[in-house]
Amino acid sequence: MSKRISLATVKAAKPEEKDYFLWDGELKGFGLKVCKGGRKVYVCKYRAGSGRSAPSRRMTIGAHGSPWTPDAARKEASRILGRVAQGEDPAREKQDAKAIITLAELCDRYLEAGVATKKASTLATDRGRIERHIKPLLGKMRITDVTRAHVTQFLQDVAVGKTAVDLKTRKRGRAIVKGGKGTATRTVGLLGGIFTYAIEAGLLKENPVRGVKRYRDRRNERFLDADELARLGGALAKAEAEGENPYAIAIIRLLLLTGARKGEIESLKWSEIDRQFHCLRLGDSKTGQKLIVLNMAAVSILEGIPKLGCSEYVFPAVRANGSYQGTAKVWAKVRQRAGLQSVRLHDLRHSFASVAAAGGVSMQVIGGLLGHSDVSTTSRYAHLSATPMRNAAEAIGNELMTRIEFRASLNGKEK
Repeated sequence: MSKRISLATVKAAKPEEKDYFLWDGELKGFGLKVCKGGRKVYVCKYRAGSGRSAPSRRMTIGAHGSPWTPDAARKEASRILGRVAQGEDPAREKQDAKAIITLAELCDRYLEAGVATKKASTLATDRGRIERHIKPLLGKMRITDVTRAHVTQFLQDVAVGKTAVDLKTRKRGRAIVKGGKGTATRTVGLLGGIFTYAIEAGLLKENPVRGVKRYRDRRNERFLDADELARLGGALAKAEAEGENPYAIAIIRLLLLTGARKGEIESLKWSEIDRQFHCLRLGDSKTGQKLIVLNMAAVSILEGIPKLGCSEYVFPAVRANGSYQGTAKVWAKVRQRAGLQSVRLHDLRHSFASVAAAGGVSMQVIGGLLGHSDVSTTSRYAHLSATPMRNAAEAIGNELMTRIEFRASLNGKEK
């Protein structure tokens, strides 16, 4: 059939045993597909290129009904054919676009293949940020459609709590997601890493996170002052006297005295304690193999822990295999008693470093004590070394003034 496709034409077209096409007599390439099931769909046909050897393409415009009427579909077909006249291939572009994965799919690929060097604890954090923030806000977008503006908006949305939820995850578990500026900054950092993986995999050419200005992340700048340390010591002593789990008390004290991470002490093995050189030789940590130097206070605590049975762990689990994992629960009670509700266990590590910096220990040595693989990670403690630098400057100034005054007095005698 070759006549103008009108509303009457569409209504008169009856389904047959097989699908068939009605082609418009005025606009070459515009047609109506009548399916055997009764569905009627507007289409556009063209050749991608010039000559009879050029491949034929057929694009679906849409099913008859709102918004696709004969006139609306004809106008869309004209637009498509106009693009073809300019040398474009709309059907191929549409097909290629469908092949581009979404950001949610990219995240899944990243977790499967792009995290070979990450620790299990870091991966768990990454999964949480992906599932709670990235996928809900950007997951449905094609990776090629994500722009710097989208990332900036994402940063702001997470910061104001747009992804905040309070969900029941298990019989007694809850997932509380608050958002905030710190979370937003760290999640955008993860997003940048995911896009870097996409570039390395040949899926993208540019990283849309690059150039996005993030909030300053002040999460790691909580240090206990002298008064808070005293309150913590008192709370630990009282908890110990009241029969609180001795493993948890010892672990908390070791975290403060060594600057180690919670997992490093909770999962400490007897074989990793070097009694001769007073250090811990960890086979694995967040930064790989690691040496932790022990002061005598830490050595004393470790020497007071009895070895139970044949467990390889210094702090074995009470009712299961593996190491003790209940430190966080005991810490919640201890910090409540000490009036340190906002202090995390990880802040004990920062407090260890802050005391070292305030005592004049160099950033290089502090980095070595903490096991930092990157010097920039230690630099957050640099401002805490102001006191020893000020004292040193004062001492130098006093010495210089003494020498100047001495020279002046000599000059006076010479006169």
